[in-house]
Amino acid sequence: MAVDEQDELPEATQREAELQRQIDGLQSQVTELHKTREETNPELSSEFQSLKEKLNKQSKQLEQSAEKLSQLESENLTLRDENQALNMTSNKKC
Repeated sequence: MAVDEQDELPEATQREAELQRQIDGLQSQVTELHKTREETNPELSSEFQSLKEKLNKQSKQLEQSAEKLSQLESENLTLRDENQALNMTSNKKC
């Protein structure tokens, strides 16, 4: 059985090496396609970058707004509790 495993190992290794070469070739093609796209459509590429930057900026603003809203809601709950306590105290005095 050890002999069979030894015979299969180089075959598996060869197959793995061939698949890796294919992957490398495909990655190279993808890289070339990206370069070609950027070269043929530089305006679109720069517009895409501009939109991406705007989106990032707006995402950060949205995150900050969400944090601020959370803080305000927390403060609102605290004030509401204090108000209820004052109302109860006032009602008892009356």
